[in-house]
Amino acid sequence: MVTICAMTATIMQALDTTIANVALPYMQGTLSASQDQINWVLTSYIVAAAIMTAPVGWIANRFGRKRIFILCAGGFTVASVMCGLAQDITQMVLFRLLQGVFGAALVPLSQAVMLDSYTLQERAKAMSIWGMGVMMGPIMGPSLGAWLTETYTWHWVFFVNLPFGILTVLGLMAFMDETKTDTGLKFDWFGFGALAVGIGAMQIALDRGEQLAWFESKEIIIETIISIAGFYYFFAHSLTTPKPFIQFAIFKDRNFIGGCVFMTVMGLVLFSTMALSSPYLQNVIGYPIITAGLLLATRGCGTFVAMMLVGRVMKYIEARTLIISGLSLMALSLFFMTGWTDQTGVPSIVTWSIAQGFGLGLVFVPLSTVAFLTLPNHLRTDGTSMLTLLRNVASSIGISVVIAELTQGSRRTYAILNEHVTPFNNAMQMPDVTRMINMNTDAGRALMDTMLQLQAQIIAFSRDYQLVMVVTLCSIPLALMIGSTKAALRKQAQGPSDHAAVMD
Repeated sequence: MVTICAMTATIMQALDTTIANVALPYMQGTLSASQDQINWVLTSYIVAAAIMTAPVGWIANRFGRKRIFILCAGGFTVASVMCGLAQDITQMVLFRLLQGVFGAALVPLSQAVMLDSYTLQERAKAMSIWGMGVMMGPIMGPSLGAWLTETYTWHWVFFVNLPFGILTVLGLMAFMDETKTDTGLKFDWFGFGALAVGIGAMQIALDRGEQLAWFESKEIIIETIISIAGFYYFFAHSLTTPKPFIQFAIFKDRNFIGGCVFMTVMGLVLFSTMALSSPYLQNVIGYPIITAGLLLATRGCGTFVAMMLVGRVMKYIEARTLIISGLSLMALSLFFMTGWTDQTGVPSIVTWSIAQGFGLGLVFVPLSTVAFLTLPNHLRTDGTSMLTLLRNVASSIGISVVIAELTQGSRRTYAILNEHVTPFNNAMQMPDVTRMINMNTDAGRALMDTMLQLQAQIIAFSRDYQLVMVVTLCSIPLALMIGSTKAALRKQAQGPSDHAAVMD
């Protein structure tokens, strides 16, 4: 029952990272918001969640994991209902901020609960169960959001959290045991404030950078300077104070560092490809939103199958071998996606989406297990919050980079292609071309402009997929930094019962 509660909390939070995206145009009209204002529905949630993820470890250690878990699950559910009842953009942004504040703790706390509930030998299976919620939430979010918005209204994008929230709160109250509290812990306000300023300014700059032409805007320059200053003071303070806000002892563990590296890669690849695939299917190929959502869901099917298998085979195969295999499969799928055009058929889309999802599943479960394989028990909550923070920051960076590159790439490619549309180009003089496109008429010029825009988009998407593929390939050699998981499991079986006693 604790596992079910942890899963529902994870799914609830993970869904909300993407489910509202497809409903934004519908919200914009109802809430009488401009395009710039409606984007704050996403930004406010991301910024609040990113800032509040970092102190989760301290809060849980100070007040007790069960108490905080119930408070955050209940607060997230109430904030979701309030979002669905919002009457204007101000109320919506305020309620989304509350949703982000309460939702920040759900994923790291649920992961910590799962790790404590199972022995080391069972942990791979537990992480595969928990990982299904983390990975499938963002993948299924657009599909579910599209269906709810078209079938009912955008309000149900938020109301859907109500049954999950009630089940989570009641289950945690009935079945979860409270952890020991440390009432002597002091909160590092300066460290938290510096980190909050650094993360908040960076998230806002990343979210608004593409709209404001990045460093051509004074706002983005100011936000970047503030972010750098915040991170500088955070690290300078944390490395010189006796009791820092984040326990840097977690980074002394080799396996945890490896988990951090690959969680960053996963955040970059998972969310950046999601940000590319949805507009590609709708804007380039022309699928309606429901069809596009169903095709995107096929990647979740691959992830689901992989996670069920990995939990069983980790006893026999090294985690680094599975991670290398998963990254290689992801890179292969991205290679074939670089060749997609507006004529790409459903079989190709489904095949490589499933393959990519399978690769994601092969990576996620081993890295979630490896990261906590040798980490001491008292550092586990801090470790889960740090992994969640890294995934959120990496996903924001990845989305911002690929969308900015897509926009700029489309413009550059359009300009280059347009240079060749002249009467002196032999291709423009071919009978078949002149019969279809008469450049002496408005209709012919409009058709040519549409074709150029489409081809420019296809090329820009291809280069973005190439960029993500290169990042994935470059991360493969880093898997060698992960220690032997089979040896650690054997030592654990021979040693004491403490799950985190193995310090290989």
